[in-house]
Amino acid sequence: MSLETMQELLIHQLKDIYSAEQMLLKALPKMQEKASTEELATAFGAHLVETKNQVARLDQALKILGEQPGGVKCKAMEGLIAEAQEILDEDGNETVIDAGIIAAAQRVEHYEIAGYGCARTFARRVGRNDVANLLQETLDEEGNADKILTDIAETWVNAQAARA
Repeated sequence: MSLETMQELLIHQLKDIYSAEQMLLKALPKMQEKASTEELATAFGAHLVETKNQVARLDQALKILGEQPGGVKCKAMEGLIAEAQEILDEDGNETVIDAGIIAAAQRVEHYEIAGYGCARTFARRVGRNDVANLLQETLDEEGNADKILTDIAETWVNAQAARA
Protein backbone atom coordinates (compact mmCIF):
# COMPACT_ATOMS: atom_id res chain seq x y z
CA MET A 1 0.00 0.00 0.00
CA SER A 2 1.29 3.42 -0.94
CA LEU A 3 0.99 6.19 1.61
CA GLU A 4 0.94 9.30 -0.54
CA THR A 5 -2.10 10.99 0.99
CA MET A 6 -3.67 11.48 4.40
CA GLN A 7 -6.68 9.48 3.17
CA GLU A 8 -4.39 6.52 2.40
CA LEU A 9 -2.86 6.85 5.86
CA LEU A 10 -6.34 6.92 7.40
CA ILE A 11 -7.30 3.73 5.56
CA HIS A 12 -4.08 2.04 6.64
CA GLN A 13 -4.73 3.05 10.26
CA LEU A 14 -8.29 1.73 10.13
CA LYS A 15 -7.14 -1.60 8.74
CA ASP A 16 -4.44 -1.81 11.42
CA ILE A 17 -6.97 -1.09 14.16
CA TYR A 18 -9.33 -3.63 12.62
CA SER A 19 -6.61 -6.25 12.83
CA ALA A 20 -5.93 -5.27 16.44
CA GLU A 21 -9.59 -5.58 17.38
CA GLN A 22 -9.82 -9.02 15.76
CA MET A 23 -6.95 -10.20 17.95
CA LEU A 24 -8.56 -8.67 21.02
CA LEU A 25 -11.81 -10.51 20.31
CA LYS A 26 -9.87 -13.74 20.83
CA ALA A 27 -7.96 -12.54 23.91
CA LEU A 28 -10.78 -11.02 25.96
CA PRO A 29 -12.55 -14.33 26.70
CA LYS A 30 -9.26 -15.73 28.02
CA MET A 31 -8.83 -12.70 30.28
CA GLN A 32 -12.42 -13.04 31.44
CA GLU A 33 -11.92 -16.71 32.24
CA LYS A 34 -8.67 -16.15 34.17
CA ALA A 35 -10.02 -13.24 36.25
CA SER A 36 -10.55 -14.42 39.83
CA THR A 37 -13.27 -11.93 40.70
CA GLU A 38 -16.72 -11.39 39.29
CA GLU A 39 -16.16 -7.63 38.92
CA LEU A 40 -13.10 -8.06 36.70
CA ALA A 41 -14.65 -10.91 34.72
CA THR A 42 -17.77 -8.80 34.15
CA ALA A 43 -15.67 -5.86 32.97
CA PHE A 44 -13.93 -8.08 30.39
CA GLY A 45 -17.27 -9.54 29.29
CA ALA A 46 -18.74 -6.07 28.81
CA HIS A 47 -15.70 -4.94 26.86
CA LEU A 48 -16.00 -8.00 24.62
CA VAL A 49 -19.49 -6.86 23.64
CA GLU A 50 -18.19 -3.32 23.06
CA THR A 51 -15.31 -4.65 20.97
CA LYS A 52 -17.74 -6.48 18.69
CA ASN A 53 -19.58 -3.18 18.20
CA GLN A 54 -16.29 -1.40 17.57
CA VAL A 55 -15.43 -3.88 14.83
CA ALA A 56 -18.83 -3.18 13.25
CA ARG A 57 -18.10 0.57 13.33
CA LEU A 58 -14.70 -0.04 11.72
CA ASP A 59 -16.43 -2.07 9.00
CA GLN A 60 -18.82 0.84 8.51
CA ALA A 61 -15.99 3.41 8.40
CA LEU A 62 -14.06 1.38 5.84
CA LYS A 63 -17.20 0.90 3.75
CA ILE A 64 -17.80 4.68 3.79
CA LEU A 65 -14.27 5.09 2.42
CA GLY A 66 -14.86 2.42 -0.24
CA GLU A 67 -12.53 -0.08 1.41
CA GLN A 68 -12.67 -3.55 2.91
CA PRO A 69 -10.96 -4.71 6.12
CA GLY A 70 -7.85 -6.82 5.85
CA GLY A 71 -4.45 -6.58 4.31
CA VAL A 72 -2.74 -5.18 7.40
CA LYS A 73 -1.54 -7.09 10.45
CA CYS A 74 -1.21 -5.18 13.71
CA LYS A 75 2.15 -6.29 15.03
CA ALA A 76 1.90 -4.05 18.09
CA MET A 77 -1.33 -5.70 19.29
CA GLU A 78 0.18 -9.08 18.57
CA GLY A 79 2.99 -8.19 20.98
CA LEU A 80 0.68 -6.73 23.61
CA ILE A 81 -1.47 -9.84 23.56
CA ALA A 82 1.60 -12.09 23.75
CA GLU A 83 2.64 -10.21 26.89
CA ALA A 84 -0.86 -10.57 28.33
CA GLN A 85 -0.76 -14.30 27.56
CA GLU A 86 2.40 -14.61 29.66
CA ILE A 87 0.40 -13.36 32.67
CA LEU A 88 -2.54 -15.60 31.82
CA ASP A 89 -0.22 -18.61 31.75
CA GLU A 90 1.15 -17.92 35.24
CA ASP A 91 0.17 -19.74 38.41
CA GLY A 92 0.21 -18.06 41.78
CA ASN A 93 -1.76 -15.66 43.93
CA GLU A 94 -5.04 -14.93 42.12
CA THR A 95 -5.13 -11.29 43.17
CA VAL A 96 -1.57 -10.71 42.01
CA ILE A 97 -2.47 -12.31 38.68
CA ASP A 98 -5.57 -10.10 38.48
CA ALA A 99 -3.34 -7.04 38.97
CA GLY A 100 -1.11 -8.30 36.15
CA ILE A 101 -4.07 -8.92 33.88
CA ILE A 102 -5.36 -5.40 34.55
CA ALA A 103 -1.93 -3.95 33.73
CA ALA A 104 -1.79 -5.90 30.47
CA ALA A 105 -5.35 -4.90 29.57
CA GLN A 106 -4.61 -1.25 30.25
CA ARG A 107 -1.60 -1.38 27.94
CA VAL A 108 -3.98 -2.61 25.24
CA GLU A 109 -6.50 0.14 26.03
CA HIS A 110 -3.85 2.85 25.87
CA TYR A 111 -2.64 1.52 22.53
CA GLU A 112 -6.19 1.52 21.19
CA ILE A 113 -6.84 5.04 22.50
CA ALA A 114 -3.75 6.27 20.64
CA GLY A 115 -4.77 4.48 17.44
CA TYR A 116 -8.37 5.63 17.45
CA GLY A 117 -7.36 9.17 18.41
CA CYS A 118 -4.93 9.44 15.49
CA ALA A 119 -7.38 7.90 13.03
CA ARG A 120 -10.13 10.26 14.19
CA THR A 121 -7.83 13.24 13.67
CA PHE A 122 -6.85 11.99 10.21
CA ALA A 123 -10.54 11.56 9.32
CA ARG A 124 -11.29 15.12 10.37
CA ARG A 125 -8.31 16.38 8.35
CA VAL A 126 -9.60 14.79 5.15
CA GLY A 127 -13.12 16.09 5.77
CA ARG A 128 -14.65 12.77 6.77
CA ASN A 129 -16.53 13.84 9.87
CA ASP A 130 -18.85 10.86 9.39
CA VAL A 131 -15.89 8.54 9.92
CA ALA A 132 -14.47 10.75 12.67
CA ASN A 133 -17.76 10.53 14.58
CA LEU A 134 -17.72 6.72 14.42
CA LEU A 135 -14.15 6.70 15.70
CA GLN A 136 -14.97 9.16 18.48
CA GLU A 137 -17.72 6.87 19.72
CA THR A 138 -15.21 4.05 20.00
CA LEU A 139 -12.59 6.33 21.51
CA ASP A 140 -15.06 7.24 24.25
CA GLU A 141 -15.70 3.55 24.95
CA GLU A 142 -11.98 2.77 25.10
CA GLY A 143 -11.43 5.61 27.56
CA ASN A 144 -14.28 4.32 29.71
CA ALA A 145 -12.90 0.77 29.63
CA ASP A 146 -9.55 2.09 30.84
CA LYS A 147 -11.29 4.01 33.64
CA ILE A 148 -13.20 0.90 34.73
CA LEU A 149 -9.97 -1.10 34.90
CA THR A 150 -8.30 1.69 36.89
CA ASP A 151 -11.23 1.78 39.31
CA ILE A 152 -11.12 -1.99 39.84
CA ALA A 153 -7.35 -1.89 40.39
CA GLU A 154 -7.39 1.10 42.72
CA THR A 155 -10.48 0.09 44.66
CA TRP A 156 -9.13 -3.20 45.90
CA VAL A 157 -7.06 -5.43 43.57
CA ASN A 158 -3.73 -3.62 43.90
CA ALA A 159 -4.09 -3.24 47.67
CA GLN A 160 -4.83 -6.95 48.09
CA ALA A 161 -2.07 -7.93 45.70
CA ALA A 162 0.43 -5.81 47.65
CA ARG A 163 -0.39 -7.83 50.79
CA ALA A 164 0.44 -11.13 49.07
